[in-house]
Amino acid sequence: MTNGSFKIFILDDDVWYSELLEYHLSLNPDYEIYKFHSANECLASMHLRPNVVTLDYSLPDKNGSEVLRRIKEQNPDVQVVVISGQEDVATAVDLLKLGAYDYIVKDEDTPERLWNTINKIRENVSLREEIDHLKEEIGQKYDFGKVIIGNSDAIKKVFNLMDKASKTNITVSVHGETGTGKELVAKAIHYNSTRKKAPYVAVNVAAIPRELIESELFGHEKGAFTGAVSRRLGKFEEANKGTIFLDEIGELDISLQAKLLRVLQEKEITRVGGNAVVPVDVRIIVATHKNLAEEVKKGRFREDLYYRLLGLPIQLPPLRERGSDILVLAKFFIDAFAKENGLGRKHLSPDAQQKLLSYAFPGNVRELKALVELAVVLADEDTIQEQDINFSASHTDKDFLAEERSLKEYTTAIIQRFLDRYDYNVLLVADKLDIGKSTIYRMIQSNELIVK
Repeated sequence: MTNGSFKIFILDDDVWYSELLEYHLSLNPDYEIYKFHSANECLASMHLRPNVVTLDYSLPDKNGSEVLRRIKEQNPDVQVVVISGQEDVATAVDLLKLGAYDYIVKDEDTPERLWNTINKIRENVSLREEIDHLKEEIGQKYDFGKVIIGNSDAIKKVFNLMDKASKTNITVSVHGETGTGKELVAKAIHYNSTRKKAPYVAVNVAAIPRELIESELFGHEKGAFTGAVSRRLGKFEEANKGTIFLDEIGELDISLQAKLLRVLQEKEITRVGGNAVVPVDVRIIVATHKNLAEEVKKGRFREDLYYRLLGLPIQLPPLRERGSDILVLAKFFIDAFAKENGLGRKHLSPDAQQKLLSYAFPGNVRELKALVELAVVLADEDTIQEQDINFSASHTDKDFLAEERSLKEYTTAIIQRFLDRYDYNVLLVADKLDIGKSTIYRMIQSNELIVK
C-alpha cells in the first residue's frame, strides 16, 4: 500500500449523495476527500493531483464523457470511477473505452462497491510505484561507474563505448578474457538504453547441449521431438522488444549459425517443428573470449555471421592492464565483504598492495574478488598483511620471465599455466595455444604436466 494520504475527488451535483459517499470513504483515515458539485470546479482543481475521481455521469454543466476526457487529458494516471443513476450498457462500454476504471450504478450497494473499487485502485497504484522504484534501482545498479569499478584510461574507453552503445540499437560484441565482466557490460547497456523496460534475456551458448540449443533459442511446437509435450517459446521470443545476450557465441555449432544469421537479417524466427514465421524485435549483444576472426580463418565460424555480429566491438582489458584499478577494486570488494559479514573496516598494508599490483591475475576481476575476500577472513587485525593474500598460481609473470629456463621448460610452464587457468580443459588449451591435443595428453602421461 502507498504511504501517506490518498486523494479522492467526489464530483456529484447531489449534495446529499456526495456527503454520503464522503462519509463512507472517510472511514479510512488515509483517504483525503474533496467534494465538487460542478465539472468546472473539479477540473479547475486538478492541479491538486487526485488519485481517484468519482464522476457523476449526469452533471448540469458538462456531459460525463467530456469531463472524463478532460480529466484524462490533464492527468492520464488519474483513475475515474463513473457513477450513474441508470444502467445503460452502451454508455458504460463507451466510458470504459475512454479510460474509465469502472462504471457503478447508483443503488443501495454503491458505497460498498465504490469502497472495494478504490481499494483495488490503491493496490494497483502501490504496485506501480513499487515497480517504478525497482526500475529506478535497476537503473542505478547498472550505472556504468557502478558496474565496472575503476578510473584507468582503459576503463574510461570502455565507458565511452558503452555510452555510445546504449544510445542506439547497434549490435554489440563484447570481447575479453574470462572474469573481466562481459555480462555486466551487457546488462548495463540494456538498462541504460531505450529498451530498459523490456526483457533482458541471457543465454550461455556453451552451457546448452548441442541438440537442445535450437529449441532453446527459437522455441518448439508441441510434438516437435520426443519430450515436447507442449509449445515452448524460445529465448528470442522471450526477449522481444528487449535485449538478448548470447554469451560464448564462439561455441555455437556451425550448423546453427546459418539459422541465427537468418534471424538477424529477417528479424523473424520459426519454432522447431513449426511453419509459422514469428517476427521478433530484439537487440543483440554477444560475448566471447575467442578470437572470432581466427575462428573464421579456421572455418569454425561463418564469415557473414561474424560481420553481422561484430557491430560495435567492446574489448574489456584484462585486470593486469588496468594498473591502480586493482587497488580500487580490492578496496571495493573488501568493504562490501566486511559490511555483508558484519566485520569491521579493513585495509591493505603497503606490502599487500604491492603484492596485488605485481600479480598477473589470470582469473581477472573474479579472481581478485575471491583473493581479497579470503584475505579479509585470514587477517588477524584490521590491516590485511602480505601473507594474508594467497595466489592460486605458483608464480607471478615477473617471476616467470626472470627465471633462466630451457625452451622446453618454458613450453611446459606455459602449457601448465593455461591448464590451470582453464580448469584443465585440454581441448580448449590446445586450441588457444595452437598445439596438438595429443601433445598435451602425452605430457600429462609422462608427468611433465599436472592435472588436478
